[in-house]
Amino acid sequence: MTLVYGVHSEVGRLRRVMVHRPGTALARLTPSNCHELLFDDVLWVKQARVEHMTFVDAMRYRGVEVVFLREMLTETMRIPEARRWLLDRRVNDNTVGVGLADDLHAHLMEIDADALSSILVGGLSKVELPMKANSVVASVLAAEDFVLPPLPNHLFTRDTTSWIYEGVTLNPMRWNARQLETVNIAAIYRFHPDFRDAGFPIWFGDPDRGFGMATVEGGDVMPIGNRAVLIGMGERTTAHAVGQVARSLFAHGAAERVIACKLPKERASMHLDTVFTFCDRDLVTIFAEVVNGIETYSLRPGEKPGTVDVRVEEQPLTEVVAGALGLQKLRVVETGGDAYVQEREQWDDGNNVVALEPGVVVGYDRNVYTNTLLYSACSGQALRAFPYARHRRLSQALASLRDRRIALPA
Repeated sequence: MTLVYGVHSEVGRLRRVMVHRPGTALARLTPSNCHELLFDDVLWVKQARVEHMTFVDAMRYRGVEVVFLREMLTETMRIPEARRWLLDRRVNDNTVGVGLADDLHAHLMEIDADALSSILVGGLSKVELPMKANSVVASVLAAEDFVLPPLPNHLFTRDTTSWIYEGVTLNPMRWNARQLETVNIAAIYRFHPDFRDAGFPIWFGDPDRGFGMATVEGGDVMPIGNRAVLIGMGERTTAHAVGQVARSLFAHGAAERVIACKLPKERASMHLDTVFTFCDRDLVTIFAEVVNGIETYSLRPGEKPGTVDVRVEEQPLTEVVAGALGLQKLRVVETGGDAYVQEREQWDDGNNVVALEPGVVVGYDRNVYTNTLLYSACSGQALRAFPYARHRRLSQALASLRDRRIALPA
């Protein structure tokens, strides 16, 4: 049976989702490299795996089919054409250097698919090279330096691609530490049996192209229904990308309106979904300090083909979104507690929950005040509040694995 892929709502019943287990890449984090790899600190990987599987079990309990990124990559790498396509982009003179690229490429073409997928996600250090490298790059590297970098941010599967109605974007990411994630996922979408014949369009993005200032991450992208899309513009997603995504959606008749939301360029609100998420068809949770100051712009198809009309919205974001959905107003749950608690709970992703179906959300037990308000607003259907994960980025990962709300045939 051919799967039908698409995301038509932030709160529709989640049918199928791709997640990534904490593993080798996270074990590569150290105090000296974690900031370069976009983590605030190192993680306790064993506990991260326990909490991640708790999350997976919770989704399965609600009937969600859960697939794992590395297993999908392994299955993809068993296809010779797919392996060559990906290695051509991951192992070449520009990425590993003259004198090493050819030999390493040839070696990786022959190894077991599971071992290869582990390297493509977990990285390969100089000391782990299977051959002696006579190259400038290898000569200047220390033994523990990486020839192929680890990709610990693969944990945040929501960011790498964005399913928007019947199609997907292959996101050009803001930071170098994340850009190779898109290449891995592109290989899965292009060659894996679950995706290669599905016929879904790619709205934006191509791992073989450079996009300059046009960067986007999935935590900023929300198809909310009624052919409208919210896209945040902050630390990771730029207006340059928003315009291109909107133009493509309009040209294909995939959307009628894109609501662009100007966010502060701050780490605490790096994505729209860290300050604003849907919990039910008419219910959102927000960090009011940021959301109440968001400037919004409505993008619609221009009069001439290929053009985009942009208008500044005068109303607050919640009113703009309600109007786009044909609602009189949204129910709003703000971050709970006093000013100190609100700042702490926002940092701990109190407003970044995942809806498994309308009114059923997953959050974190550390955010006691916000969770209490959400529990009441969702009629007591809050599914599970997870233990805090020692580190905000893991907490954010668990809350952000929403990216593929894939609809299957009834």
